[in-house]
Amino acid sequence: MKRYLITGCAGFIGSNFVYYMLNKYKEIQLVNLDKLTYAGNLENLKGVEGDERHIFVQGDICDRELVSSLFEKYDFDYVINFAAESHVDRSITNPEIFVETNVLGTVNLLQCAKNAWFKDGKWAEGKKYIQVSTDEVYGSLGEEGYFMETTPLCPHSPYSSSKASADMFVMAFHDTYGMPVNITRCSNNYGPYQFPEKLIPLMINNVKNHKQLPVYGDGMNVRDWLYVEDHCKAIDMVAEGGRDGEVYNVGGHNERPNIFIVKTIINQLHDRLKDEGINEGLIKYVADRLGHDRRYGIDPTKIKEELGWYPETTFEVGIVKTIDWYLANEEWMNNVTSGNYQKYYEEMYKNK
Repeated sequence: MKRYLITGCAGFIGSNFVYYMLNKYKEIQLVNLDKLTYAGNLENLKGVEGDERHIFVQGDICDRELVSSLFEKYDFDYVINFAAESHVDRSITNPEIFVETNVLGTVNLLQCAKNAWFKDGKWAEGKKYIQVSTDEVYGSLGEEGYFMETTPLCPHSPYSSSKASADMFVMAFHDTYGMPVNITRCSNNYGPYQFPEKLIPLMINNVKNHKQLPVYGDGMNVRDWLYVEDHCKAIDMVAEGGRDGEVYNVGGHNERPNIFIVKTIINQLHDRLKDEGINEGLIKYVADRLGHDRRYGIDPTKIKEELGWYPETTFEVGIVKTIDWYLANEEWMNNVTSGNYQKYYEEMYKNK
């Protein structure tokens, strides 16, 4: 039976990965570690309560004693590191937290894995560390071309800089010690359980409540949108079959400008809810984000050719599935948008 340490399991992508793995494999054990900060929500894991294959541990990936004890107790075959501060706006406001979690936390995980897996001058068989990263480490694209695994790292925000630094430490542990590792770099994910500071759930929530829809700049910043379940499939395939020490870009070839996303959500909810108050008059263009990258686009040829992965969910299908989920889970949305979230939202957008 394969044993996994899944960090950041109560966050957006981490929780979706837990469901994906438990649905796919019967003989598996997932030890799920999460600090439960603002974006880590145990409600995301309600569907696996009582499943003996899932063990939840509340804790910090920076806690050396805790992480080491988990390695000793469970003898993990894989570490999948989702744990990260991930919102660019928050990184602009408070970059230190991003260094602590994304950089120092990653180094602690690597060190604990090394201590557990490297014995008597050799690495234990069948072990691997997977770093879940982002296409933002590459910087910004012009109107043409795509990010490839060979594209030089050129991060522009404190968030992407912290992720690039973490990636470099992962490769340093591979190059220096021979640690078996892979890095995945994905485009923008969307789907169930995403915290509503990110574009799609933020807009869904605001549209439903007839609130203004804050759009940065001219709304023409382009992102490559990837449905989260397709991303989970890619991570699993890289863990199982990725070549040691390789980076794999994971993208959906679903490039859309931000304003297109916003108008799609308006049209979808206008038609479904039969509400004339839902219209493009809710859009409010606000001052652009500092250092806002213009375009991201990923070339996923390598993971397609080597592992046979491809994005199964078109944006047209994925956005409908996503809106369906948020409409069906109003209680979840109400719970995560109370309290500190409202204070954060006001701070981000009230003066823009």
